[in-house]
Amino acid sequence: MPYAKGAVQLKNHLVMAPMTRSRAINNMPNDLMTAYYLQRSGAGLIITEGTAPSADALGYARIPGLFSPQQTAAWKTVTDAVHAQGSKIFVQLMHTGRIGHPANLPEEGRLVGPSNIKAEGEIWTDTLGKQPYPEPAALTAEGIENVVAEHVNAARNAIAAGFDGVELHGANGYLIEQFLNPQVNNRTDDYGGTVYNRARLAIRIVKEMAAAIGAHRVGIRLSPFSTLGDLAPYSEQEVHDTYALLAREMDNMGIAYLHIGVSAIIPQRTYDAIRGGFTGTIILCNGLTPETGETALNAGFADLVAFGRAFLANPDLDLRIATGAALNETDYTTLYTPGSLGYTDYPLYEESHV
Repeated sequence: MPYAKGAVQLKNHLVMAPMTRSRAINNMPNDLMTAYYLQRSGAGLIITEGTAPSADALGYARIPGLFSPQQTAAWKTVTDAVHAQGSKIFVQLMHTGRIGHPANLPEEGRLVGPSNIKAEGEIWTDTLGKQPYPEPAALTAEGIENVVAEHVNAARNAIAAGFDGVELHGANGYLIEQFLNPQVNNRTDDYGGTVYNRARLAIRIVKEMAAAIGAHRVGIRLSPFSTLGDLAPYSEQEVHDTYALLAREMDNMGIAYLHIGVSAIIPQRTYDAIRGGFTGTIILCNGLTPETGETALNAGFADLVAFGRAFLANPDLDLRIATGAALNETDYTTLYTPGSLGYTDYPLYEESHV
């Protein structure tokens, strides 16, 4: 069944969630990635894997970028393939911030964050294997202006590459959420301290991307109460106030959608504040099955549901849902390995029943 709300017009209610897959050799989109997205274009909306708006944002091995003319041209092959199937595609702009390592960055890149507080844990690098997270450089005032400008440039590149829009990754412990979290953001300038100040970067980037490409082409992903990326919890009231504020600010700008990562610890009042503050499309994601996704759509909070792992292992998820067919199991050993194994070789429904 088609979906229509404001500027969001889709062939169905099914969204493919963004998933890092690490197949972009030299940070370039390629033919293998085109095949991957084409296989999954049964979704009404595809949101791509996290894609770097600058060299500093390439914290993981083999993630794509969208800051050079070459990357922009290469993405055009992907968008053309998806559009040929009647689907829409947004690119997720992801700045990894302190979650990264110099071995994963190009020569001109550097590890940055809201402060110099490093994350605990390790990250994979292709040249050195697993490495501890190093200390990031705290962004200066000029550095913050550069981050905003880089996102605007990437948004313009996205439209040139044929994308229907961009999603700002404000979740999962990456740069935008690092600014939101007072345990990581210890700044004393306009980007630290109060709830609004910590949300200022997200609001500015969305506002300036919307001015550049149109608010109807901009979405944002948020994950209230998330502790991914070694984010320490902070007060429930402050978390609630942060996401209620962001919902209202995004609504005032008239953006296309909010993409909310569901969590068992999000209280109902925070869901209510987000829904009450945002009149546009809300996408719900994280750990949903076709059954729980249907329940979520009927519960009144979400307009659309997004599937990650289910789409990863089931290129024809739309057909499997429509027919009630069993789902392929995900091979977790090949999530981030180079090549087609565990990427474009999952069996289709027809193949599995021959």
